[in-house]
Amino acid sequence: MESVPGASSRGDRKVIERNRRSQMRALYAKLNSLLPHQSSRESISLPDQLDEATTYIKKLQIRLEKLKEKKLNLVGTDNKRNAHGSQIHNGGMILGSKSPKVETHQMGSALEVSVITGLDCQFIFNEFIRILHEEEAEVVNASYSVVHDAVFHIIHCQIGEYGNRAERMSERLKRFVYGSGTF
Repeated sequence: MESVPGASSRGDRKVIERNRRSQMRALYAKLNSLLPHQSSRESISLPDQLDEATTYIKKLQIRLEKLKEKKLNLVGTDNKRNAHGSQIHNGGMILGSKSPKVETHQMGSALEVSVITGLDCQFIFNEFIRILHEEEAEVVNASYSVVHDAVFHIIHCQIGEYGNRAERMSERLKRFVYGSGTF
């Protein structure tokens, strides 16, 4: 029996095409499985599945951008500022519509830190706790109160009796709030 020229290559192409289609079906099914499903999901045509996947990915991209923007605003690294906006710079200085006020009072081995900020300085409290911890102060009590558009933070710490630790901590906290200028 003589083989027809090109017959085996035609069979090879059919197998290759069948494998390609099978692989594409598997990929479409995998893509479809990643989409949020409604409870009554009927069989959807392939173009509709792709359209749904495209729409879902675009929504995720928009959500991601909004979350990134929100993170920048919360962390305070957003360099855009409106006329009364607020901003925490990584260099330490805080600017804003309601400038923070810091006072420290030493009473023996105890230190009381009072901070008044606007609602737009959300992370100053955390930074103060971090700085006090770095200075090896033991935070005994920390609280805050919100009155209208002002936040009152009170931190009580144990610092020990030795040296000028209270003065050093006070200067460091004020440098964080006001920058390296005059307090």
